[in-house]
Amino acid sequence: MSLDELDIGVFHELRTLPEGLGEIVGRHLVAADRLLVDGDVAGARLHIAAAKRRAGRVAPVREAAGITAYLAGDYAEAVAELRTVRRMTGSNAYVPMMADCERGLGKPQRALEIIREVDPKSVDGDTRVELLLVAAGARADMGQLEAAVVLLQVPELTKLPKGASRARLQYAYADLLERVGRETEARQWMRKAADSDVDGVTDAVERVEEVGGLSFIEEELDEGPSSSD
Repeated sequence: MSLDELDIGVFHELRTLPEGLGEIVGRHLVAADRLLVDGDVAGARLHIAAAKRRAGRVAPVREAAGITAYLAGDYAEAVAELRTVRRMTGSNAYVPMMADCERGLGKPQRALEIIREVDPKSVDGDTRVELLLVAAGARADMGQLEAAVVLLQVPELTKLPKGASRARLQYAYADLLERVGRETEARQWMRKAADSDVDGVTDAVERVEEVGGLSFIEEELDEGPSSSD
């Protein structure tokens, strides 16, 4: 197990630890990352807990603890860890995840409050998209579907390059349009999402193909059985 697998920033932070300790903590982080790739979130959390016991004041360790807790659905633990990371680093990168944790805890209003703390101009494009997605989700949680639709009517829907952020934004917009009964528009935007999703981060392609198949069946039923001579 090589520490070369660590992000270079994480590697440098671990070098601030006493000799030998950084390597132990790093190996736990690498092991956790490998387990996450295999889908073993519980196993990853055990390694992260071991790393935290040894280096709880190192931001990447707390970051890993927050992410794995989030993936495990332990939202209370996740938001606590990510709040600590934000204090330690001053970064807003994990605010979308923190807000989504509040949604998971049944607190959509609190999610919106956390999002409003962030100046959209202070974060990168991908983080801005995540903030929009979580905010729209929170509005939907509160039954404010039309407000959620309006929230996603942003230039990024078409201005972003093809890829994960654009695909996820278009997918969420299509999904909300469908939920408010604007089905024709929803299908159009789902097709856009499928075209944008060059990395396969959504199931937009499958949904478009499914709707296409259903449309074909409906056409066949509308036409009725052909008459025979």
